[in-house]
Formats: sequence, C-alpha cells, structure tokens
Amino acid sequence: MVTHQRDSTRTLFGHPIGLTNLFGVELWERFSFYGMLTILGYYLYYSVAEGGLGLPQATATGIVGAYGGLVYLSTVLGGWIADRVLGMERTVFYGGVVVMLGHIALAVLPGLAGVGAGLVLVALGSGALKANASSLLGTLYAKGDPRADGGFTLFYLGINLGAFIGPLITGLLQTRVGFHYGFGAAAIGMALGLLQYVAFRRNLGEHGREVPNPLPRGAIGKTASVFAVVVLVVAAAVALRLVTLENLSQVTTGVIVIASVAYFVVLFRSPKVTAPERIRVRAFIPLFVANAVFWSLFQQIFTVLAVYSDERMNWSIFGWTAPSNWIGSIEPIWIIALSPLFALMWTRLGKRAPTTPRKFAYGVIGMGVAFLCFVPLAGVSAVPALVVLAILGVFAVSELLLSPIGLSVTTKLAPQAFRAQMMALYFFSVGLGTSMSGVLAGYYDTSREAAYFGVLGAIAVVAGVVVFAISPWISRQMEGVH
Repeated sequence: MVTHQRDSTRTLFGHPIGLTNLFGVELWERFSFYGMLTILGYYLYYSVAEGGLGLPQATATGIVGAYGGLVYLSTVLGGWIADRVLGMERTVFYGGVVVMLGHIALAVLPGLAGVGAGLVLVALGSGALKANASSLLGTLYAKGDPRADGGFTLFYLGINLGAFIGPLITGLLQTRVGFHYGFGAAAIGMALGLLQYVAFRRNLGEHGREVPNPLPRGAIGKTASVFAVVVLVVAAAVALRLVTLENLSQVTTGVIVIASVAYFVVLFRSPKVTAPERIRVRAFIPLFVANAVFWSLFQQIFTVLAVYSDERMNWSIFGWTAPSNWIGSIEPIWIIALSPLFALMWTRLGKRAPTTPRKFAYGVIGMGVAFLCFVPLAGVSAVPALVVLAILGVFAVSELLLSPIGLSVTTKLAPQAFRAQMMALYFFSVGLGTSMSGVLAGYYDTSREAAYFGVLGAIAVVAGVVVFAISPWISRQMEGVH
C-alpha cells in the first residue's frame, strides 16, 4: 500500500509518473502499426515481380482504409474486456502481445494468407491496447485537473515519435531487402514496447487494475455464445461473397455506423448511467461526428496520399530517391516539433483556453484547408516533397487541435461504469473516418485531382463552421467539463 501511494503521487515534469510508461508502450505500438501500415498498400498493389501481391490499386487502398477502420472497431471488444474481465492495465499488456503475433504472421506467412492472419491479429490487439492505454492515462488525472490536456498532448508526442520512426525503418527495409523484413521490424518494435511496459509497470500503481463492471460467472456461457455467433456470421458473409476485398471498406463503414448507433443507445438506456452522465453523452454526439469527418480526410495519408506519394511526388534528395512510404513520417515530424508547444500552451492558458467544442471546430476547418492546398498542385507533374511537407504541417496543427483533446474529453465525459468502452466509442468515430478514407480513395483519379481535393476540403470546412456555431450548446451539455 505504501508503494502504491508513492507511485501515485510521484511526478515527472509536473505530470504523474505513470505517463512515462504509457508514453513508451504507445510509442512502440505506433512504431509497429504505422511502420506496417505505410508499406501495406504498396505490398497489396505492387506487382509480384516487385515483391507485392498484384491486387488492383483501388482494391488495395480500400483494404487499407477498411483495415484501419476494423482496428478502431475492435476497440469496443478491448474496452469490454477491460471493463468486464481483465481491467485496463492487463488488457493493454495482452493487447500488445497479440499485436506482436500479428506482425510476426505478416513477416513469415506468404501471400493473402499472411495478410489475413496478420491483419486480424494486429486489429484485435491494437483495439485492445489503444482504447485502454488512453483510458488508463485518464485515470491518472482527477476530473477537472487542468494538466490533463497537457498530459494527453505529451502522450500524443509518444504516438507520433513511433509514427515518425516506424515508416523510416520499414520503408528502407522494404526497398532494400523486401516487404517481409519491414513487417518483421514492426514485430520487433512491439516486442520492445512490451519489455518496457513490464519493466516499469509499477509506475502505474493500482490504476487500471480494478474491473469496474465484472462479468458474472453465470453470464460466461451466454457471452461465449454471442462471440461464436458473431464469428459464424462473419464467416458466412465471406463464404457467400457478401463481403469481398473490393467492397470491404464500404461494409466496414456500414458496420461501424450501425455499431456506433447501437452503442449510443446502450449508453442512454443503461441503468448504470446517471442522469448527469447521460447529458454528457449527449454532448459527445456532435464531437463524434466532427471527429469522423476529420479522420476521413486525415487518414488518406495511407490511402490516396500513399498513391500520390508513389506516383506524383518528387522524392529526390541530393540525388538519392527516398522511399515513397516516407510520406507517413512527414506529418509526425510536425507533431513532434509542435506537441510540446501545444502542451505548454494548454497548461498556461488553463481555463482561458478555447472550449473543447471550439478546438474541435478549428481542427476540422484546418483539415479542410489542408486539402484545399492540394488544389493548385493538380497540374504540377512532379510535386516537390518540401511542398507536401508544408501542407502536412497544416494537417499536424489541425490534429493537435482535435485529436489529443478528443482523447482527453472522452475520459471526462465517460460514465463511470463505461470508462474504457466510452473510449472505444471515441475510436469508433476514428474508425468510421478511417474506413471512409478507403471508400473515398475509390473516387481519386489523377485527372480529377482539383475536384477531389476541392470538394472534400470544402465539405470539411463547412462541417467545422457548423460545430463552431453550435459549440455554446455543446458546452452547456458537457456539465462543467471545459
């Protein structure tokens, strides 16, 4: 008990010491995730002679978007396991183990069999780890603690350090020795994250160890039956070709929409959710929609912009041509540079900072403006990498206005009995946007670039203006949460 008290009160740079462990494990998980993701599309559509699988380009980008959506969809399973079976702290660890096994499958199994097994395992493991690492961080701060936004912004720095380094390593390995070596590096990265997490586990004290809503023994059989039915339904849909590689992103988008609506219904109707908590959940709905719009554009870094990087950009650096997948490392450079400034700004401003709904509005508007910046480049034959680097700086500012703030506000608005599952619902909005990035990628064509980037950019700007207009109403529903 004395150890718990010591670890609970120790701080580093004014933040709970447990932040350092979660920072590290998320860094290595994102290293493995983005390192793999930035070469996945190329692996799917490059010819067999180039080491790929030779799928149509539109199918490949659709799979990447759908896969990203499924990762975030699986956060509900990770949240449920944490809330009802293992607790958040242990779920983070076991999720990391499953992620590592998925990357190993991608590295050693050939063809679509390796892709299928690897992506399913990475999706399930990342879903368990992501929702719970963020929720676990939220437990380190009391409600109303002004340090929380700054803490989540620093946590976001760890995410982006991993996102920056991962594509650099896997891209070089892919171009020099082959795709499977790149996937192997992702597995090693996750293994390092797990070793660090175990070594410094004590820094978290007792946070996240409790199971807030334990599953009764009598419900175990019923729960297992539900899971079995879900697996059978998915298998039947694939066998009957209701779900194919070509329509995977559309199906994933539809499933996430249905699941999101169902989850909101559960939160509103559960007797374990109090009346004030229901009002806060209501405030979360427009933020959920705004978040989905933002990520439907942002996640095109791995679909449309991956193709753009491969076919439209000039990656020549002093006579050496950099790997195309390094586009995945550009935006994190900006995040790494700007995160400490944003963390300091939010901490210094405290209660004087813009409200959360207005931060969301600014983020969505900024994302729309970033897409509009691609419009004048439509006629340029080989777009310089430095120009795209500048545009992705706008991506980064928009992301810092919205994403870490979204993680923070979700922990504040979450009903007590649904802390981890509320974070999973937040990731549903990210998953919806991610799968939509795969759907939208099917409309991209180099001959219609101006229309593509222009229309999507304008829609995002309008969506952000709407959120700004209704932000006073949202703030009132948040019941004292800034």
